[in-house]
Formats: sequence, structure tokens, C-alpha cells
Amino acid sequence: MSAEPDTAPAPLALPAPRHAFVGWRLLALFYDAWPVLALWMLISVAFTLGYTYLGHHDSHQNIAPFSALQWLLWLSCWVVAGLYATVSWRRGGQTLGMRPWRIVVTSVHGQHQPSRKALWLRYAVGTLSLLCAGLGFWWAWFDRDRLTWHDRASGTRIIRNPRPAR
Repeated sequence: MSAEPDTAPAPLALPAPRHAFVGWRLLALFYDAWPVLALWMLISVAFTLGYTYLGHHDSHQNIAPFSALQWLLWLSCWVVAGLYATVSWRRGGQTLGMRPWRIVVTSVHGQHQPSRKALWLRYAVGTLSLLCAGLGFWWAWFDRDRLTWHDRASGTRIIRNPRPAR
């Protein structure tokens, strides 16, 4: 009996995922600021109309600083921006701003889609990172795996997909 070599083709080795450069992340964040700003304007209009018509106040009167209503407005804006980000990440791994640069949110190992909890944690830590003058984003330049604070905290990472073949 002669042993013939196995002629089955070897599985294709997938290229290692490319880390998303910090510059692409910041460009995507800038691009995403526009739809989020539009959502914030809609929320502000709703709050202003509610404040005017339900509270019987003059529409030119501002919401009192540090009032419960103002905190509710800020919280609403933060939650709506979080919904925009987490729903986008959950549905396709990308927000509108991430699409032009082909960057995608995945789990650290890239084997499965991150959970909603991980995505909300990513959003919350990313918010704190921005409030610290973006220090968590800049951290990716020094991290050996090019991960930001919110990547590390949530068990996610951003990779850059290759250009589609023409």
C-alpha cells in the first residue's frame, strides 16, 4: 500500500487584521460629530418647546443653569449619541463616520460581535477619554496593541478593512 500525499488544498491564511491608525479614528469621530449634532439640535428643540408650552414660560427665556431640566437635557443628548453609536456598531460594526475609512469595531479576538454591554462600556469610557482632552485616544500611540482606553475596557478594538477588489 503506497501512501499518497494529501492533496487537499491548504486553508487560506487570513491576513492579520490591520490596526486602525489614530488619525482615521479621529477623522471618523469628526465625521460622526455632524449627525450627532443634528440629533442634539432636535432634542434641544423638543426641550425648548416642552419648556415653553408645558411650563408656560417665554420661549426667549433660557433654561435655568444647573436646573434639573438642564441636567436632563445633557443626559438625553448623551444617551441619544450613545444610541447612535452603539446601534451602529451593533448592526454593522461601523458608524457613518467609520465607513469612508473602512474601520470596524470588533471584539478583541475578532471572532464575534461585541455585546451591547461591551459597546455601552466602550461608549462611556470613550466619553470619559474625550473629557480628559482625548488622552484615551492618544494612548493608542503608545499601546503595544494600538488599543485605546475604551478598547481595553470593553474588550473591543477597531480594525481597518482592506480595500475591496475592483
